[in-house]
Amino acid sequence: MNGTLYLIPNLLGVATPDSVLPQTTIAHAQRINHFVVETPKVARAFLKTLSPERVIADIHMIACNEQYAREQCLARLREGFDVGVISDAGCPGMADPGAVFVAAAHQAKIKVIPLVGPSSLLLGLMASGMNGQQLTFHGYLPAKADERAAALKSLDQVIKNTGATQTFIETPYRNAAMLESIRGNVSAATALCVAQNLASEGEQIISKTLNAWSEMDFEQVSVKDPALFLLGRFAA
Repeated sequence: MNGTLYLIPNLLGVATPDSVLPQTTIAHAQRINHFVVETPKVARAFLKTLSPERVIADIHMIACNEQYAREQCLARLREGFDVGVISDAGCPGMADPGAVFVAAAHQAKIKVIPLVGPSSLLLGLMASGMNGQQLTFHGYLPAKADERAAALKSLDQVIKNTGATQTFIETPYRNAAMLESIRGNVSAATALCVAQNLASEGEQIISKTLNAWSEMDFEQVSVKDPALFLLGRFAA
């Protein structure tokens, strides 16, 4: 009998596991011994947090970027072992590695079970006050200033035409540049939400129309932490 592929959410930041993960998710992560992971070091630390007494050397890990990682994952599943997929933060397959292993499992008629846990995209949308019926996630916008400006203008036009919420992420060192681009290329009436450290220590969520953002608000956005940006209209 085949094993089952479990999608195991990781912590988003500094938080106690039982404050953000259901006991069922923790229990599966504690009992499974075969994993596909984004970064082995990060996954080992996460599993050790869940089970301090666990012997990490006994756990078999496949790095998702390894050659033949998909084949190795399928081999374990076909041998009857349950396999867990763990990304570095949040939910695997959501702006993180994992989808290729899920697709392979489905194609091989192997059961896939997504477990409950924190997702910055979902939490950010919930906390933004924006349209939750229509949402497009863009991953990272272009790093080059002119291309980023063009992308933001395009997103702003989509919001005007459809009302759909547009969301993307950014690395800490580009947060300031992103905010400056938003100020220069997005309509003042468009709502902007910036969410950082969701479901962890130092959580901060600022959500206002762009013309209501003060200089103090912009200064509060950390340039040391990743950020989730949402642009859209407030629900009426």
